[in-house]
Amino acid sequence: MVMDAMNLKNFIFNKAALRRITRIYIPCFVAIWLLLTGAAFMTEKSMSPLQLPQDFTGRLPIVYSDNYNIKFFGFEKLHPFDSVKYGEILDNLLAHQALKRNQLIEAAPPDDALMHLAHSDAYLQSLQSPWVLARIAELPFLRFFPARLARNVLLVPMMYQMGGSLLAAQAAMKTGWAVNLGGGFHHASYANGSGFCALADISLIVKYLRQEKQAQKFMIIDLDAHQGNGHETDFKGDDDVYIIDAYNKEIFPHDTAAKDGIDLKIELESFTSDTEYLDRLQKALDKAFVEFKPDLIIYNAGTDLLKGDPLGALDITPEGVIKRDEMVFGYALDRKVPIVMLLSGGYQRSTVQVISDSILNLKKKFKLF
Repeated sequence: MVMDAMNLKNFIFNKAALRRITRIYIPCFVAIWLLLTGAAFMTEKSMSPLQLPQDFTGRLPIVYSDNYNIKFFGFEKLHPFDSVKYGEILDNLLAHQALKRNQLIEAAPPDDALMHLAHSDAYLQSLQSPWVLARIAELPFLRFFPARLARNVLLVPMMYQMGGSLLAAQAAMKTGWAVNLGGGFHHASYANGSGFCALADISLIVKYLRQEKQAQKFMIIDLDAHQGNGHETDFKGDDDVYIIDAYNKEIFPHDTAAKDGIDLKIELESFTSDTEYLDRLQKALDKAFVEFKPDLIIYNAGTDLLKGDPLGALDITPEGVIKRDEMVFGYALDRKVPIVMLLSGGYQRSTVQVISDSILNLKKKFKLF
């Protein structure tokens, strides 16, 4: 202890060390702090909150905003999630001349009342902390960002996607189907977030449509590779929410308590392939529609089940994903039940093409637009 104290004293009073601290370390720290503070103001967005109800006349029931995409000088590439896939999917659809940009429904973030409908005040307050956002996004470096910057970079795009999910659900109730080119934050619940899901857009759909008496009974078909423990936690014991969840049982989140909220679970082994997957899904859908008659289907169409996905660890081909989406839409449209599709997870660059191809297939197969 004496030697440690002496060494510390020598270090503090060593002129060379002092020069390094005052001329290198402190200026570097100040420069980085000023840079991040400046970036916080540079990334600030002017936000007009979501206005409800809306008239969708003359619009395709496809919802999008350029603000969905998470960008921060290339740092977003440090995460396996493709945080700019939303705009790339739209670019693909535009390139195929499947639609025009001005035909889409423009997403907007929820207002304070909607945020509090989906989440507790304590949780919303916690989202002001970069440390909380860093944990949810699994981006450790984010905890050192100024709070304003962390919010602008991560939370604001999720708010736009959350508002987009609600708009898409309302459009589906009027037109019979809708797609949000984002959303599907199925790990977020009323009081918690994880797994890159900070905001509970699925729960908001259910709560808002009930509040407005637009729907009462909901079927959530969650086909992301991960268990949808957020909405399962929120609606456990709710007889008017029927949850089908097909997930790889060997990966995150292993939420045993939330599994009690699943009405029909399809637990998969790693590297499950097309034939088994589609067969089990079809049998599950047959059973579900006998047991439950929903007013709206919320379809969480994650693509992290694709072969090669580093987090999903399943073995489904692009053709299998397209067939899956076609199957789910077929069950809904044949029974004249409105369906809203949310994109959810997918951790490969190839997901952009697969999602685009699937939407184009749905358009052609069911003559959607």
